Amino acid sequence: MNGAVAMTIAGLLAVGVAPARAQTTGGIRFSISVPASVRPEALTGRVFVAIAPTNDQEPRIAAYNSARQRDARVPFFAADIEELAPGRAVVMDRSAIGFPYPSLDRLPAGDYWVQAIVNVYTRFPRADGHTIWAHMDQWEGQRWAFSPGNLYSRSVRIHLDPRRPNLTRLVLDQVVPPIQVPADDRWVKRIKIKSDILSKWWGQPMYLGATVLLPKGYDEHGDLKYPVVFHEDHFSLEAPFGFTTTPPDERGPQMFANLTREAGGKKESGYEFGKAWTGDDLPRFIAVKLQHPTPFFDDSYGINSANNGPYGDAIHQELIPYLERTFRMIGAPYARVMTGGSTGGWISLALQIHYPDYYGGTWTLYPDPVDFRRYQLVNIYGDTSAFRLPNAPFGAPERPFQMNTMGQAMGNVRELSRMEESQGTRGRSAGQIDAWNAAYGPVDAAGYPRRLWNMATGEIDHEVASSMRDRGYDLGAYLAKEWPRIGPSLVGKLRVFTGEMDQFYLAPSVYLLQEFLEGTTSPYYAGEFGFGRPMKGHGWQPWTNADLLRIMARQVARNAPVGADLRWLP
Repeated sequence: MNGAVAMTIAGLLAVGVAPARAQTTGGIRFSISVPASVRPEALTGRVFVAIAPTNDQEPRIAAYNSARQRDARVPFFAADIEELAPGRAVVMDRSAIGFPYPSLDRLPAGDYWVQAIVNVYTRFPRADGHTIWAHMDQWEGQRWAFSPGNLYSRSVRIHLDPRRPNLTRLVLDQVVPPIQVPADDRWVKRIKIKSDILSKWWGQPMYLGATVLLPKGYDEHGDLKYPVVFHEDHFSLEAPFGFTTTPPDERGPQMFANLTREAGGKKESGYEFGKAWTGDDLPRFIAVKLQHPTPFFDDSYGINSANNGPYGDAIHQELIPYLERTFRMIGAPYARVMTGGSTGGWISLALQIHYPDYYGGTWTLYPDPVDFRRYQLVNIYGDTSAFRLPNAPFGAPERPFQMNTMGQAMGNVRELSRMEESQGTRGRSAGQIDAWNAAYGPVDAAGYPRRLWNMATGEIDHEVASSMRDRGYDLGAYLAKEWPRIGPSLVGKLRVFTGEMDQFYLAPSVYLLQEFLEGTTSPYYAGEFGFGRPMKGHGWQPWTNADLLRIMARQVARNAPVGADLRWLP
């Protein structure tokens, strides 16, 4: 356990049981217990105390949302617990780490609504010989405030002042209920299967899933097989491309706004896409959104990993074959195409590159770093610190991780690292930095992801950086090394687009990739790059999703074998 982020487990408090060592008695403290009637077995996990100025939203949910948005309105403090016996209590004090305040001593005095929740960990006796504790995703996408089976307290209103002793007792007697999976309908089907490959590796039952969007006429044309477009994304039970047939006035203005994006100079919502999908002039694809959450993040990045395990094998040997048996997919490389943005952008490009003969092309959007000389703004091979620019003069700002489309920095890597360390030690925050460490990095001596940089100091571990490159997760370096072998299978298959002012500094990495691919010979890559100008940010794409399907259809039809059934074209 990281001592900088500890709640004193040796100091367990229970009636009639003396603590193993003295507790810190000053300042704000919380006594947190789980009744034996709620959980009769010992509890290991990470406990959070959320401290909200209002009760408009449950503090645990408001704190989670604040952390995701990196704002300071709803602080939380957290610490690990290990094998906490039923009925016993543990005290959280100033040694707990928090966000945005580093400790309870820094919390402004005032009246607050307070709530505790524990992210329950599962024991994983893995096939690699390591046994670790991490959160088993419950089909919620690694969201600790919403995960079924997590325990939480009722919220209470109290006055807190770090200058005065205060002990608040919180009882975790509430249980987050199971996720309600949306019902299938004519268009959308959802599947979930046990993965034998992953279950054997993790030592626990592990599952994969997919949300499948069927084309118009699917039931009427029972002999017709369709090309498939994989919409790579974070974990989500929503239909691919935000598809819906429900008008915006029935879904609510906020939901409608969330489904609307600018694309190709047009506005396209999930409802607008739905009208095109159910109309007569769109090519007939089957669209698929895969679900592959891991104990470290809401998705595996689709590849085999030292920390996440053989997800690439499981997806390509179990999940996709199951889909092709269950639904009428053509099931040939020319008829498997991909798209996706951000994390999904990296996945779509990585899968096309690492499985060059399995897929027929990717239209990749604003991907996570694809060349680790620009890991956002960090050169993981040459820089010594993720927090500070090399040779920066005294007083220079620390390295940012986010900006707005005007170029104004909106947050720095140090604060993001502390926020993730607050949400989970040993790479268990389910945050972005830890997701990359789990997907790309080696395993540490205890079986957890070995972090690329020290989350407190920013010092880069160049052994980890070299491992990421050597194992093929730096896609630019992998292409440069392997182009003579895989290049012939990638001709005409790689298309990458990002906004020039991507808020997460993702464009510089794409520029490096473009520089390499545009210089390829024997063979020339024959693909495409595009950069939204001026001032296009994260989420920009050059066409609507409906128009993208038309572009994809032309490539699929062009690559189809002679005599192929093309009745799926309009």
